[in-house]
Amino acid sequence: MKTIKLVLLDVNEDTLADYADYFGHKENYEVCASANDGAEGIKAIEVHKPDFVILNLTLKGIDGFGVMEEIKRREIRTEFIVLGLFGDDSIINRVMSRGARYYLIKPVSAEIIDARIADILSETNKSAYAEGVREKKRATSIDEKISSIFISIGIPPHIKGYNYLREGIKMAVSEPSLINNVTKMLYPRIAERYDTTASKVERAIRHAIEVAWNRGRVDAINAIFGVRVYIGNEKPTNSEFIALVADKLILESYM
Repeated sequence: MKTIKLVLLDVNEDTLADYADYFGHKENYEVCASANDGAEGIKAIEVHKPDFVILNLTLKGIDGFGVMEEIKRREIRTEFIVLGLFGDDSIINRVMSRGARYYLIKPVSAEIIDARIADILSETNKSAYAEGVREKKRATSIDEKISSIFISIGIPPHIKGYNYLREGIKMAVSEPSLINNVTKMLYPRIAERYDTTASKVERAIRHAIEVAWNRGRVDAINAIFGVRVYIGNEKPTNSEFIALVADKLILESYM
């Protein structure tokens, strides 16, 4: 289990001691620093880059609002759980607008703070899992679409150019500028992925396209792209073909 790093900031020394004692004895926590002064708190956050800051709005010197504003200005990523004495809507709105995950009205036990940290971690894990599932579905969908196009126009899966071409199209979908740098960027990237050379990638892709055109499925090709792109024995260059398929997939993703 990942150790959760904390910085504790509270004007009350007894409260700091109670929180430090509680979290200091929990196996999955590390109390990196505690302070009752806002400026010291900012330094501690910058040095330790904690996962969470337990922040009382009342501090010596710079108050809790100032701490959050400065941490945001310095672009330090951390989660704030903020403690205050008042439940006024304007205060709550100010706190949440500065990036706090929770605003808790004092007195607040360490156990409650622990539970709120667990809630945040659970939400984060669920979001990361959901994003991973979405990425996997997107990748699967692109693979399936490319395979369907290749089957329709007659590129057989057993030739090397099949995988090189599919990889090149996927790269072009995620980074369209590669179409303008096929020789210098796209081929070398594919080659690195398959532990081969850029020249072999270029030749294998050209062969795959030639195989498709020699099978005479020009009507199927034109049907896929929605226009009469090629006629008779005319065939596209490697970059033209990759650009056609990549553009089709990109357009479909916005429909």
